[in-house]
Amino acid sequence: MTRKILLAAAATMLAAPVAFAQDAEPTGDAQAGEAAFRQCIACHVVVNDEGETLAGRNARTGPNLYGVVGRAAGVVEDFRYSAGLQALAENEIVWEEENFVAYVQDPTAYIREATGNNSLRGSMSFRVRSADQAADLYAYLASLQAE
Repeated sequence: MTRKILLAAAATMLAAPVAFAQDAEPTGDAQAGEAAFRQCIACHVVVNDEGETLAGRNARTGPNLYGVVGRAAGVVEDFRYSAGLQALAENEIVWEEENFVAYVQDPTAYIREATGNNSLRGSMSFRVRSADQAADLYAYLASLQAE
């Protein structure tokens, strides 16, 4: 009986951080993230489902970032992802704040760590300088999503 209670408690504790992370408000400053996003517009755009450009120019090097917060990695339709991003998709990585912040600071290192495959690389060559700036970008992208 005690063993069942311990197993149930352990399962609850392991599941709780995931549920909390998905529902958590972004920790960054969306306004600062908007300014930081100017570095991203060379490759990325944020276009909503109605076709309205919310941020960026009509860049096509990187995928559309509309709805990226809470979305599975590598799932934008008709975008050709690198083998590294495809591996993230196969590993069912979701763009929660922690994953996003780690990825944008060093895409290749994040892909290798998340997949356990040191031969994979990311196509994104730009690196965000700090965790704070990455969190700000995440908050900004979250602010552009539909409720």
